[in-house]
Amino acid sequence: MQLVELIEKAVNGLGYELVDFETSPRARLLRVFIDKEGGISVDDCAAVSNHLTRLFTVENVDYDRLEVSSPGLDRPLKKAADYARFVGADVQFKLRVPQGNQRNFRGTILGEAEGQVRFDVEGAEQAFALDNIEKARLVPKF
Repeated sequence: MQLVELIEKAVNGLGYELVDFETSPRARLLRVFIDKEGGISVDDCAAVSNHLTRLFTVENVDYDRLEVSSPGLDRPLKKAADYARFVGADVQFKLRVPQGNQRNFRGTILGEAEGQVRFDVEGAEQAFALDNIEKARLVPKF
């Protein structure tokens, strides 16, 4: 089983969503970003960290440091379910392949269906293939 699959299964089993997972070069630092409805507390991070530490010991995962945290206000959007969950939210996103000589966009999510995400970009509705979105982050509202 891949490390990310192992982490996702453990995190989901605890009632959280795995938002993102990062490793440093040579996988010495493991960074896990979790979320749940209503947000993440320090106690949530501690509970997941303790569980993963025990799991990694059993599974012989070699690492030096584990960090567990919330994704923050500028949460990355990775899966189709993320776009469905945050309909109406403002997002900054970058495309893998430019569309009309442009790769960077900012817009409001209108919906996701069949591998396409619809956005309101500067008052015009545009659809982008989910697999063409290289990275996307929520734009925090203060």
